[in-house]
Amino acid sequence: MLLGKVTGTVVASQKEPLMEGLTFLLVRQLGVDNAETGGYVVAVDAVGAGVGEVVMYASGSSARQTAVTQNRPCDAVIMAIVDTWEVDGDTVYVK
Repeated sequence: MLLGKVTGTVVASQKEPLMEGLTFLLVRQLGVDNAETGGYVVAVDAVGAGVGEVVMYASGSSARQTAVTQNRPCDAVIMAIVDTWEVDGDTVYVK
């Protein structure tokens, strides 16, 4: 699982029929210190996340393990909205 911040939405009017009805969000990876690192990923939203929220997401074959994405051709899925996180006893993020 990775931490990321939802930075936008992606709309695709033409897509694989198995992807119909899914919401796509643009996610920027975050480091453990809450700083933006890595690039962006388009992820299927399985939990109702919104722009600006910090989320946990999975990529690769793990992305197809949620009820929303099972047996669908996706490579990333948002599976949790983060409320808080701590590192070494210090609070790094609070929603």
